[in-house]
Amino acid sequence: MQTFVIITVSLINLFIAATYFRNLYRKRSKPALAMWLFFSLAVTMSLITYLKEGNFGFWDNVLNTTDLVLTIFVTIAIFFMGDKSSRFNRFDMWCLVAVIAIVVFWLVSQNHLITNLGIQLILVIAYFPVVKRMLTMKENTEPFAVWIALMIAPMISLITSKGTLAAVYAIRAIICTGLLLALMIRIEWVKRKEPAALSDTKM
Repeated sequence: MQTFVIITVSLINLFIAATYFRNLYRKRSKPALAMWLFFSLAVTMSLITYLKEGNFGFWDNVLNTTDLVLTIFVTIAIFFMGDKSSRFNRFDMWCLVAVIAIVVFWLVSQNHLITNLGIQLILVIAYFPVVKRMLTMKENTEPFAVWIALMIAPMISLITSKGTLAAVYAIRAIICTGLLLALMIRIEWVKRKEPAALSDTKM
């Protein structure tokens, strides 16, 4: 079963990476650089603290391990191929401060459990830039297929996840991606409703 989960989650993340690369190349999406940079930092720290907290291996937390490769790849792709709206703004910088603060806490305290839980908070904060941008622009800048896949992967990974922290990582991912998908759907729904409203007004 573990082999099945590893292969499935890896293929899902490969699909996500390929989709982001294709959409960036074709200028079809505008993913937030800040969000994916935060993801990269947090996922790295999450995996490190997970491994140090218990007697676990990389594949005991399949999602975290494969996410590490995915987030770094997407971050690099956005950095080189993203447009100006993908760059950092003041809001993003404050989010980065929060990320750095938790990393510093870990370096000083070496408390792996508390740090890992704090990192899950970082991974929630990481969604703020893209949510803020969507609400400001009133435009969905993310591909649905990617975020549906990002919600499915943690569901599958839960099958073989070992330890509380691995479960927390996956459940947090499911909740966050689900909420972001809900926002994306709402924005698309409102956007499609506006022309009809304007048409009714003219009549």
